Amino acid sequence: MKTLKINPLKGGTKELLVPGDKSISHRAVMLGSIAKGETVVNNILLSADCLATIDCCRRLGINIKIHGTRLIIDGKGLFGLKQPQGTLDAGNSGTTIRLISGILAGQNYEVNITGDESVQKRPMGRIAKPLRLMGASIEGRMSGNEIFAPLTIFGGDLKAIAYELPVASAQVKSAVLLAGLFADGETSVIEKVRSRDHTERMLEHFGVVDSRYALRVTGRREFEGVEIDVPGDISSAAFFLVAGAIIKNAELRIMNVGVNPTRTGIIDVLHRMGARLEIENERLLSEEPRADIIVKSSELGAVRLDGEIIPRIIDEIPIIAVAATQAKGATEIRGARELRIKESDRIKTVASELRKFGASVEELDDGLRIEGPTRLKGARIDSHGDHRIAMAMAIAGLAAEGETVIENAECVETSFPGFDNILSSLAA
Repeated sequence: MKTLKINPLKGGTKELLVPGDKSISHRAVMLGSIAKGETVVNNILLSADCLATIDCCRRLGINIKIHGTRLIIDGKGLFGLKQPQGTLDAGNSGTTIRLISGILAGQNYEVNITGDESVQKRPMGRIAKPLRLMGASIEGRMSGNEIFAPLTIFGGDLKAIAYELPVASAQVKSAVLLAGLFADGETSVIEKVRSRDHTERMLEHFGVVDSRYALRVTGRREFEGVEIDVPGDISSAAFFLVAGAIIKNAELRIMNVGVNPTRTGIIDVLHRMGARLEIENERLLSEEPRADIIVKSSELGAVRLDGEIIPRIIDEIPIIAVAATQAKGATEIRGARELRIKESDRIKTVASELRKFGASVEELDDGLRIEGPTRLKGARIDSHGDHRIAMAMAIAGLAAEGETVIENAECVETSFPGFDNILSSLAA
């Protein structure tokens, strides 16, 4: 069992890099595998989650070479994947199992895929329904009316559909669009609330679609490999954006961070809270915008978060809750029930662990209410096996009085290898 020991940070000016974007890295590996010829991915995130995607694609017959943070994928085209022996394992990655199921739905053979205990608790009916409408057979472990992994998928001979998302979900949208690459005709997705659009942008970069705004693909058209430059992950940067805002006399400059508008909810929230945050050196590469972000110690105020902002900050809510403990007034987060089916029940775990620091946190059915500002005191924290809980509480520890210990911290490797090294560099 790995533990992280965190001591208070005394401020200072630092420049840092965060690893490549996890969402983009997953998609680069999958699309590169079904493109024809070589795809090169620079600044790939080699976290446990992304390594699970790489392993699944290798077991489908794709040759993938890793050179540091550079990936070379020998794509086999839409119909070049081979039936794997044994069961594919998505590990802790819900993105892996849900997105690759769209690709597996297009194969004319049976594939079994599962994940760890956490993934096996996450509902898969949201992807099974549209993929079944397209003609794939998807079976799994049933509990009530919901289907869970392990899944058995038998696909091939898919038909195109127009599918309206019942809830905002980039994973469901992506699974349908990826399956649509193998379907006869044009597959389209209708979303009421815009979710992150990395799949659409990457489809545009590969030349599959003319516009990322189309939300539709024409199936059975081969496409060629490309070079992809992955920006730093804003979900990883979010922890240090909050650290810079809540720690006295701090100024942090985070370089080459993805600033995709569907992902910058954390920046919008921090601006609303009054954070001194600036964006510089904006540019577009591989259809993904990126920039350098500077954040300085700030006097924060409480905010109410609900409605359309929630899908844009769903991964960042644990660290936003930490910021709220240092904001004047009552911050309320509503409409975030999705958090209860993440790696942990994040509504429950955020509330329980922040209370250990002495924070005033009320657990709501679909969110949290946090009173601030609070003088945090170092605590012994349980990550509950959830990487975002571990990292959010580590940042709280930087702002707390006395030592904080994060137990079960090995889960951080699923999304942010080197997180503890950055913490050490800030303290140096």
